[in-house]
Amino acid sequence: MKALEVRSISKMFPGNLANDNISFSVEKGEIFAIVGENGAGKSTLMNIIYGIYTPSGGDLLVNENEVKIRSVEDAIKLRMGMVHQEFMLIPRFTVTQNIVIGDEPHKGIFFDYGRAVREVRELSERVSLTVDATALAGDLPVGVQQRVEILKVLRRGAEILIFDEPTAVLTPEETVELFVTMRKLQTEGKTILFISHKLKEVMEIADRIAVLRRGKLQGIVNKKDTTEEELARMMVGRNVVLEIPKVDVEVGPVAFACHDLHVRNKRGYEAVKGMSFDVHGGEVVGIAGVQGNGQDELVNAMIGFSHPVSGSMELNGKNMRMVTTAQLRKEGMSYITEDRARRGLVMPYTIRENAVMGQHLARPFSKGIRMDYDKVGEFAEGKVKEYDIRPGDVYDTAGSLSGGNQQKLILARELSLPHNFLIASQPTRGLDVGATEFVYRKLLEEKKAGKAILLISLELSEILGLSDRILVMFEGRIVGETTPDKTTEEALGLLMLGVGNDKKVQS
Repeated sequence: MKALEVRSISKMFPGNLANDNISFSVEKGEIFAIVGENGAGKSTLMNIIYGIYTPSGGDLLVNENEVKIRSVEDAIKLRMGMVHQEFMLIPRFTVTQNIVIGDEPHKGIFFDYGRAVREVRELSERVSLTVDATALAGDLPVGVQQRVEILKVLRRGAEILIFDEPTAVLTPEETVELFVTMRKLQTEGKTILFISHKLKEVMEIADRIAVLRRGKLQGIVNKKDTTEEELARMMVGRNVVLEIPKVDVEVGPVAFACHDLHVRNKRGYEAVKGMSFDVHGGEVVGIAGVQGNGQDELVNAMIGFSHPVSGSMELNGKNMRMVTTAQLRKEGMSYITEDRARRGLVMPYTIRENAVMGQHLARPFSKGIRMDYDKVGEFAEGKVKEYDIRPGDVYDTAGSLSGGNQQKLILARELSLPHNFLIASQPTRGLDVGATEFVYRKLLEEKKAGKAILLISLELSEILGLSDRILVMFEGRIVGETTPDKTTEEALGLLMLGVGNDKKVQS
């Protein structure tokens, strides 16, 4: 029986045909994956199915009945649920409060919290998703927060579950647990739509795979009849190198060093607890860790957004503990941020304005107090061509670009600044295989040029593929140091969860 059928769905935004006549069907009890480049139309299509967008044309069928889904409430009534990449939990609410919100059991006119706790515990046990029903959501590890999201949609009776990039913030062990859960839900007859850009995971969990490119359906394949390479070729329209090539470079002098660094978070708690490490020219040092273990606070201190409580930081031999971001950039630090919208770009500004940000007051881009827009435009057009930023009109706003092209714009700007030390924080977060390949190539070019690189990533394949040395961070401390040839994703993943703490991560 067909649980879901999409017939000739199209969606037109001003100047952009996001979905172009897409048709497919999903069988009841099937795990159906949808892959595609950034901007291929995956999220738009899921938002149509879940009632966030209204299609410009086409029809939807649920359980072989034609339906009109004009809101999320309509989708929920049709027994659909969506687990978003960015969790929708209220940190100060308990697990139970988050799961029952909007559908609370009552005793008379009052919320029956005790009954709600019992219901959550019973559901948790039935589907083997262990959670503490009375814990605060904000205190939970990321993987457990995701379980809460899944329980929330299951409690509302969802039979069709949409998972949007569900492994983006999970460790390998948490990903394994998620896949166990998905397979158990499948055995119970649930239908799952799995959206991802990680082809290895798609090949592991999906029964069939649909590939989108530039809003069009390129094809639907059975997992057993395809390969990662073939999927990548369908997604991008060309052959893609999935393996990160090894690049050996003679290591130079220390570019950045910190010793016994202590940093507090915004709430005043110590998030970085005595970290010491250095990064040499021609070297990539990778920091692996589950999100929320002090990486953000470490980066904030390194780039001058906050100041350490104690300890030392040196850039090119100069004390940089209490300096500004502008001074750090002047001294030779560049920064690729994971947060494109808030830190990387000014979205309402044009591509040309974003391309020179940070050096816009220097020659040749400035004439005294006025910018030389001829020089700015000439520079931006060159970078658009060099970095293949699409659609390529330097007068377009940064906010009009897809995530992959926004990341290319940040790379173009940061790598064009005079620098010898580069912080790359989640440089491929949310990027498809084509954009990821491009970022890797640029980082390796930086390494060949003798630049020192600190790579902070949740992607262990990225850490293992690019790093010369790997540091594992847990609860604000370095709990392990190794090299890619002496460890595995599994060994790193365990240490990231605090299992073992012997400073050496061996497989």
